[in-house]
Amino acid sequence: MSTSLYAARRARVAAQLGAGGIAMIPTAPERSRNRDSEFLFRHDSYFYYLSGFTEPNAWLVITGDGRSTLFCQPKDLEREIWDGIRLGPDAAPSHLGVDAAFSVAELDQRLPKLLENKATVWYPFATHKGLETRVDGWLNAVRARVRYGALCPQAQHDLCALLDEMRLIKDAHEQALMRRAAQISAGAHIRAMQRCAAMLRAGQDVREYHLDAELLHEFRQGGSQYPAYGSIVAAGANACVLHYRADTAPIRAGELVLIDAGCELDGYASDITRTFPANGRFSGAQRALYDLVLASQDAAIAATKPGARFTDPHEATVKVLTQGMLDLGLLDRDQHGTLDDAIHHRHYFAHYMHRTGHWLGMDVHDCGSYVEPTEVGQTHERKDPLSGETITDRPSRILRPGMALTIEPGLYVRPSDRIPKEFWNIGIRIEDDAFVTETGCELITRGVPVKADEIEALMRG
Repeated sequence: MSTSLYAARRARVAAQLGAGGIAMIPTAPERSRNRDSEFLFRHDSYFYYLSGFTEPNAWLVITGDGRSTLFCQPKDLEREIWDGIRLGPDAAPSHLGVDAAFSVAELDQRLPKLLENKATVWYPFATHKGLETRVDGWLNAVRARVRYGALCPQAQHDLCALLDEMRLIKDAHEQALMRRAAQISAGAHIRAMQRCAAMLRAGQDVREYHLDAELLHEFRQGGSQYPAYGSIVAAGANACVLHYRADTAPIRAGELVLIDAGCELDGYASDITRTFPANGRFSGAQRALYDLVLASQDAAIAATKPGARFTDPHEATVKVLTQGMLDLGLLDRDQHGTLDDAIHHRHYFAHYMHRTGHWLGMDVHDCGSYVEPTEVGQTHERKDPLSGETITDRPSRILRPGMALTIEPGLYVRPSDRIPKEFWNIGIRIEDDAFVTETGCELITRGVPVKADEIEALMRG
């Protein structure tokens, strides 16, 4: 891919640093898994966003005059036999479009010189263990030269705050990658659904890990590097555990299966959840709850548009879900009151305890403030009806074209004497990925069916 995209991003950063600013961004460290083995390396998102470089043990430095310097692993033919080819400092400027590159072994020697006579240092706060200590060491080296006329930076700022705002709006390149990731993930969900029904029809033993394997196969078959997060494959009552992981539990006809899974493609995540009947047919109680969750998602989708608040889809979801809980007997009208009462006192929380969405991008829970920056000083205190805690609220983010978010309502019903038994141990979540557009929102994950009738037809195929 052209280096101009990353160069343009670095130029935007440099312009915000000011003439006396300097920013430094390390990539992620390698992590040991066990003896003589590492976890599969995944770059730091901020670093990759500005460099397009995927090797470990690298740093990027940007100065307010627009210059960028990369520190990376030097060429080492012996190590490359074991670990793969390295780009190396000599080739980095032409391949990545940076102005200069040096061996990472020279980092401690060169950083103080780059910091000298700068006014402000920018780096990611609280994201890389030990980074603050290294910055202190480099600044101390600069202070040691003040007697010779050197000036030491007097201010430090969190680079995340600057980059979060940039990353919140997805450009055309990012949107294209996310659409492709969504397409691959949708195919994986379809594969898992159909495989589940086919195995049950054949009388085979079906386990959660069987469907997890189908997801992984389709991710890699489509060109994805790896899952964007640990896939959730939850059969029956396991679906009531929000962050359940695919395990060994059997999948039985008559149960629902919840799959929350998405691939990562070239650094960008997808995030899809579908809930389906293991044997391809919803029961009456399952269908009633499923249609309720889908109706609440429809309301959230309608509320996702430019000018709306980030919280609007959640509030639309809560209204539909709470009314449905009252109608179906999950909430008792005598005990929980009217719709407004149940919402005000958060009685719905027993069956719907998470938000309706989150930002999506390079990270599956992507960066970006959920508070509107133009209104951050406006505060309102309220007492949470469940915890009694006093909470300070600020105006929610205003949605703008190019923002990417998930829309994911759910219902989770555990056994209780207060609830009709046919609803026990049912967990349902429906999640799609969306771009805010000029007129509303674009769902990019509907390559996998979402309506109950369409899911049943797909699983018969």
